[in-house]
Amino acid sequence: MLAKLAFRNVKRSAKDYLVYFLTMTFVTAMMFAFNTVIFSTDLQGRVSDVDMMQVLIILATVFVVIIIAWLINYMVRFMLQKRSREFGTYLLLGMRKRMIAHLYMRENIVLGAGAFLLGLVLGILLQQILLSILFGILQEQYHLQIVLDFRCVLMTMSCYAGCYILALFRCSWKFRKMNIRELMYAGQQNEEIKESHEEWKKWLFPASILILCILAFNLFCGKNWSMGDILVFLVSLVAAIYLFYMGLSSWIVCYVRKKGSAVYRGENLFLLRQFSSKVKTMQFTMGTLTALFTVAMLGCAFAMMFADYQNQMLDQKFPFDVQVFSEKEDEDFAKELEVLEQNTRIKDAYPYSILQNGTSEVSIWLSSHLDTFGDTYRNADGTPDLKKIESDKGAYYGTYDTYMSLSAYNHLREMLGYAAVSLEEGEYLIHLKERIYAETGDFSDGLSIRGTKGELDCGGYRTEPFSQDGHNGADYLIVVCDSEAEEMDIFYRELAVDIEGEAPNDLGKRLDDLAELSEEEIQDMMGHVYLDEMDTGYGTDTVVVYYAKNLVRDNLIPEVKYMLSSVIFPLFYIGLVFLCVALTVLSVQQLSDSAKYRFRYGVLRKIGLKKKELASVVWKQLFMYFLCPALLAAVLSGVIILFVSAVFVKSAGLHTSVLQYFSAAFVLFFGIYAIYFTATYVGFLRNVDGTASGRPPSAAG
Repeated sequence: MLAKLAFRNVKRSAKDYLVYFLTMTFVTAMMFAFNTVIFSTDLQGRVSDVDMMQVLIILATVFVVIIIAWLINYMVRFMLQKRSREFGTYLLLGMRKRMIAHLYMRENIVLGAGAFLLGLVLGILLQQILLSILFGILQEQYHLQIVLDFRCVLMTMSCYAGCYILALFRCSWKFRKMNIRELMYAGQQNEEIKESHEEWKKWLFPASILILCILAFNLFCGKNWSMGDILVFLVSLVAAIYLFYMGLSSWIVCYVRKKGSAVYRGENLFLLRQFSSKVKTMQFTMGTLTALFTVAMLGCAFAMMFADYQNQMLDQKFPFDVQVFSEKEDEDFAKELEVLEQNTRIKDAYPYSILQNGTSEVSIWLSSHLDTFGDTYRNADGTPDLKKIESDKGAYYGTYDTYMSLSAYNHLREMLGYAAVSLEEGEYLIHLKERIYAETGDFSDGLSIRGTKGELDCGGYRTEPFSQDGHNGADYLIVVCDSEAEEMDIFYRELAVDIEGEAPNDLGKRLDDLAELSEEEIQDMMGHVYLDEMDTGYGTDTVVVYYAKNLVRDNLIPEVKYMLSSVIFPLFYIGLVFLCVALTVLSVQQLSDSAKYRFRYGVLRKIGLKKKELASVVWKQLFMYFLCPALLAAVLSGVIILFVSAVFVKSAGLHTSVLQYFSAAFVLFFGIYAIYFTATYVGFLRNVDGTASGRPPSAAG
């Protein structure tokens, strides 16, 4: 008998809470697909080190599990509250509390198991899409195949079941403490409502807006943020969000009481009363949903930033097919050339020297003027702090300025397809990264570059991609005439190679295997040998800093893309899950209240509103309810995204509008938002007027 009753209730719950059921199905599918990456032996066999991707996905899963646990706990309590009268009736009929609790737990377990199994089926499809993308990034061919790794299924099931079991036991414990009277009246209660001190509470609304404006001002005008400053910013932001809803509900109540000019226009009195009461009863939940929306939009926007960097900058990061570094002044690269001849078809191989003359004019100027360093290398009077610069030499910039002869420079430009340049006797040229020149402009007046016959004149600047992360200088390179270069000392040696076609996948590893590592030399997470950065420096790039001794373009671009994807995919993962969870709570709240609103809309129908007008009122009511947390989140995340975008675009050297990332995240956000809103509107209208379907009124758009 109980099994029959439980099955009937599950069917009813699946219908009443379809949005929740589908969201849990989608979350399960995403969790399963991303967990596949953690345990994929195919990926582990093709990437030198997948630990970064695994760690970040596990970290993202932790955040996802926390928010899913909150959703399940919220929904289990919510459904218990809505069905409390039913359970009270069971008690009146003689059923024991333990039996009712077991019945409710059984229903939720069946409902959750159904969403989990359906999610696994959808997860297999998402798994194939995700693996195809990752193998495409690695430039490997992927053959579609169903992969049901036991560890992956077990991890997904453990996370999912753990959230459900904790929520059900907590709810069961609470249920056993309730008596018949509490159960019969629990459905009429929501979050605690206290209609008091509304006159002063309404001032929390403008106060919260003022706090948010101050935070935005500090964000754009503040400098050198410490961890303490960031913590204060986050705490203030969260506090302002909750104060916003406390003040908003009181402000609307006071506005209606004072009979504001807009109160009696159309259906405004009904809509304002409904909205203010809902915000009042759900102010904590609305604040939490706003925070989730904000995190979701930030996650999507940050993921798009890294994806944009990946698409724009990696080709510029490694312009040469192969490039090899050696600290030996007499290096002839015989071993490297032998490996290259055995594994590739060489079109041009050019060994050359990076030179130095014992000076650091350019590095001193850049250290004391670039925004990257702030006041780190400046004295109080604005002059360069030479002692500090000297102690930190080798970190960002080398121990000396890096020079190159004009003949070597033009040969390298020819290899890259650039036009040759010329210099007059007594001139020099500076080749530096485009983003740095965009910040500094012509700074030759602040330099004193000396040659064998006195001070040299600046002959111009070049900003094409030129491998300046420690190979052809760090951020910059000074080009001088061959006659001047002959008088300089060799700093280190380089080999640039142009090959036909694509390099073999293991060419970089073969070159790295030639290195005889000393105790001081180390390898990076991909197994590449580091440059001796204590002498050469590695520049001021912040997103991707790659200063390996051997650079093989066709090997490194897929590896770096995979590393960036380790950040991009988890950010999208978190953003989409948080967004769907928040929209689910909004939708379920309104759909569960739709039966209660049937009487209220019946009254409106009796006083003369037509069916189309009622549909318009429903649309406006839901739109206000859905729009409030989404709009506030869009404003909050928009300010943060614009600030971070400006910093990111400038530091990465991208040619992208700072509005692009927010716009893309906004479109994605409100695209999913529109799907949930439409589903809620159709379901709400069906429940209110008893029709089979409902369409949004044309005038309400």
